[in-house]
Amino acid sequence: MGVQLSDFDTTANLVALFLARADAQGDTPFLWAKREGRWQSLSWAEAARRVCLIAEGLRRLGLKEGDRVVLVSENRPEWCLADLAIMAAGCVTVPAYTTNTERDHRHILENAEASAVIVSTEKLARPLLPAVLTTNGVRHVIGIEPLRSAQNGPFEIHNWPELLEGDAAAARAAVEARIAGIGRDDLACIIYTSGTGGAPRGVMQHHGAILRNVDGCARILCEDFGIGEEVFLSFLPLSHAYEHTGGQFLPIGLGGQIAYAEGLEKLAGNIEEVRPTIMVVVPRLFEVLRARIMKQVEKQGRMANYLMDRALAIGARRAGGKARLRDKPMDLVLDRTLRPRIRARFGGRMKALVSGGAPLNPDIGTFFDAMGLTLLQGYGQTESGPVISCNRPSAGLKMDTVGPPLAGVTVRFADDGEILVQGELVMKGYWRNAALTEATLVDGWLHTGDIGHGDERGRIVITDRKKDMIVNDKGDNVSPQKIEGMLTLQPEIAQAMVVGDKRPYIVGLIVPDADWALEWARAQGEKFDFAALQDLPAFRSAIRAAIDRVNADLSVIEKVRSFAFADEAFSIENEEMTPSLKIRRHKLKDRYGARLDGLYKG
Repeated sequence: MGVQLSDFDTTANLVALFLARADAQGDTPFLWAKREGRWQSLSWAEAARRVCLIAEGLRRLGLKEGDRVVLVSENRPEWCLADLAIMAAGCVTVPAYTTNTERDHRHILENAEASAVIVSTEKLARPLLPAVLTTNGVRHVIGIEPLRSAQNGPFEIHNWPELLEGDAAAARAAVEARIAGIGRDDLACIIYTSGTGGAPRGVMQHHGAILRNVDGCARILCEDFGIGEEVFLSFLPLSHAYEHTGGQFLPIGLGGQIAYAEGLEKLAGNIEEVRPTIMVVVPRLFEVLRARIMKQVEKQGRMANYLMDRALAIGARRAGGKARLRDKPMDLVLDRTLRPRIRARFGGRMKALVSGGAPLNPDIGTFFDAMGLTLLQGYGQTESGPVISCNRPSAGLKMDTVGPPLAGVTVRFADDGEILVQGELVMKGYWRNAALTEATLVDGWLHTGDIGHGDERGRIVITDRKKDMIVNDKGDNVSPQKIEGMLTLQPEIAQAMVVGDKRPYIVGLIVPDADWALEWARAQGEKFDFAALQDLPAFRSAIRAAIDRVNADLSVIEKVRSFAFADEAFSIENEEMTPSLKIRRHKLKDRYGARLDGLYKG
């Protein structure tokens, strides 16, 4: 179908956008999931039929306009159907992470004053239902898959098929009548931030905020890449604003298809099978993919390594604005040898990989560009729908920027460098938190808490989070994310956090790379015991050498003077990473604060 960009300005709400696309696309595939070993699709027409039936099923349960419905599910077609149906019923979606603990669920259920819960599996219901039992407002729990062991409490349990009963034509008519009264300014969802620094806060996103984001992103794709039959591979949690907008509503707006990945361990295979044209990913995953590609090439012999070295050297010169005419013959060789093999691992038709959710190290962007893959870095936060800006070829791809603001977005910089944002994309505020809303939204401007500036072409350059900035004992500002990004590019280091606030120098907490450590142990004739290895002076010296390589490119105040090892990898499970794979500094400081403080006493 031909996408008219004006659609996004005139569409009143997200459900209306979806139904319009569904009517135009008809029986063509929309949602894909791999079940029983093969990819199976749901058409646009069938998806629309189910959304309307589910919406009316929710109304039969007694849900009314404005009621909050918590949605707990892994990425799957039913997530999309449930989200749209909740909005079509006039209710408000409250996505919750599948990794939430009982305490996390209780906070969201109580804070959102939820009336109902939709949960996908019995496994995900285990930490959820005890939280539901301690709250008073939830009247209905709906299982996408049967909740066989669940017992009725002060709520009723329903199965997904119950919501799909009824007359489809009557359901469609009822939904159309209802959404005629939903405008762009009305609340669509409450997305709870993943909490890098404390309890999650509910961000109120209205329909217009997400539609404005879809409009801005669609313009980049239309104008810089051209839109065809787009296929998105959905991998990041849909409960995160980045995937919710970029991985769900953007493809809906484009009339595209969405395939749901099976998980990190099967992601590489899913990419080759689905052959997506667009994928939104967080920087941590790009770091993992880069490391895997490098290791695979290393095993392919001298010629493959020679080609990789040449590609990286040419890419670095191009990124630095020092491209040479005499590189063109080798560039052509790479276009016929190395790059097609790399692109094939990404399905062979990838238009753009979009990085967001956290800062991307420019070297990662340069690497993928050198491999012949277009990587666009975006910037934003849940409070802005979430996309504020994005790199695009027409603005000049520069990996240390996050591109110009999207269409319809105004950005200015405060005296201290804080990025301020204005436009329809800005949230309505924080749910039930007037004080924080007042502090964050000042005279119509969203105070992002990020520090940056604009370059000569209007592209935004992010230097750090205002609240994460390290201020040493001499008053110098140091960006921890810059240093951490450089450390994790070293093959010896998987994860890192640096500290130094009100201190004379920077110290680091290091998680060694497991694959590298295993190879090191074999080469040294040592038994592979992670904890025991960390006590070996030679092992520590190898990590120190990696840190010193980074220090060579850092200023005096940025250099990492000393380090300690973490006891285990930072992960979502131990609550030291958010579901979007950002480190939770407060959690790490709580656990390792004494160890890091000890580095200043030696």
